[in-house]
This record gives sequence, C-alpha cells and structure tokens, in this order.
Amino acid sequence: MNNRFALIMAACIVAFAGIFWFNKHKTTTHSGSKSSTTQPSNHQYGDGKKAVTLIEYGDLQCPACYYYEPIVEKIRDKYKDSINFQFRNFPLVQIHQNAMAAHRAVEAASIQGKFWQMHDLLYQHAHQVDDKGSVSDIEWTTTTNPQTYFDQYAAQLGLNVSKFDQDMRSDGVNNVINADMAAGDAIGANSTPTFVLQGKKLDENPRDLNSFSKLIDDAIAAVKK
Repeated sequence: MNNRFALIMAACIVAFAGIFWFNKHKTTTHSGSKSSTTQPSNHQYGDGKKAVTLIEYGDLQCPACYYYEPIVEKIRDKYKDSINFQFRNFPLVQIHQNAMAAHRAVEAASIQGKFWQMHDLLYQHAHQVDDKGSVSDIEWTTTTNPQTYFDQYAAQLGLNVSKFDQDMRSDGVNNVINADMAAGDAIGANSTPTFVLQGKKLDENPRDLNSFSKLIDDAIAAVKK
C-alpha cells in the first residue's frame, strides 16, 4: 500500500465514522413517494458463475464511497467472471444536498442502458484528493443546480438528453431509489458505503483489496461445500 493510498484510507475512515455518527442520530428521510410494489434495482456487474452476490449500498456524493471506489473497481475487475456485484441507491439526503438528484441521474441513464457509465462519471466528477489525502468537492457536488452537469454527462455518454431529463423527474425512477433505500433499511444500513455479502451485512468494511478478497474467496468456498 503506497503512502498516498494510506492517507486516502485514513481520511476515509474519518469520513465514514462521521457519517455513521450522523445517521445514528438522525432518521433517514426518503424523498418523494414510495411504491410498495416497486422492486429494488438490479444493476449487476459480473457473471456470477460462483453463485456469490456482493451488494454495495452507496451514496454518489459520499466522500467515504468515493474513497472506497478504487477498491470496489478492483473487486469488480478481479471477480467479474465469478461473482455478481450490485450497486443500490442509498443517498444520505440529510447531509448531501445533491445526492438524491445524482441517484435520479444514474437511474435515468440506466433506462438508456448506461447505468455503470453514469455511475463512474459521477464519482469521477464528485471529489478530488490532493497529495496529502485531503478531499475537496468539485463540479456537481458544489452547485445548487447540478442538472447542468448531469446533462453534460448525459450528452457525453451519447444519451437522449431530453428523455434523460424526463426520466429523472419520473415517479418510476423515484420509486426505484426509494425501494433501494427501503431494502437498505431492512438489512440495517445506516451509513455508506454498506456492503452485503450473500445476504448478510458486513459489520465492518474491509479496508483494502486483500481483506475484501478474503471475504469473497471464503464465500465462494462456502458455496462449493
């Protein structure tokens, strides 16, 4: 582990602890209507040949999720032929003013087949880290009107921007996000990122690729028994 990554992870732990404290002391508020018939999202990455599923409940504006994203990307790449990785929406709307809009953006992009591309773009343009490991907000996280940025990203991905904007405002997109949040609540998620492996919430997030890999390898081995 190089020094820069160690600094990033140290900052991540601090940010994660702060977010956990905040959510422990404040009830989550779901935005918009909730449909009891809407199922949680099913954004899958990987073939799942080993019958193992890893779910991340994440907030696209969350610094801790941003810090974890390089590890998650390595997990996705390493196990793309083995496990089924899923991302579900869990915006912390009390502390991240643009989080709900960002999650509407990825769900709207999903309708046009570009969920993961928009997911990755939003993380890339949410924060930046300096050589000392300090994080700062950029682009869509700094503005009171993030829609301009989202439209730019949609155009960059070749989406129909008018349809994208319409889908972002739709009840269907809002209901999917709320269904994800309800599913997260049901398994005890109260901070982000929260990881669920084989239906069980991890009580403590692995802090590096090797620790994560061991948990996944153990899950794969358990399936074989």
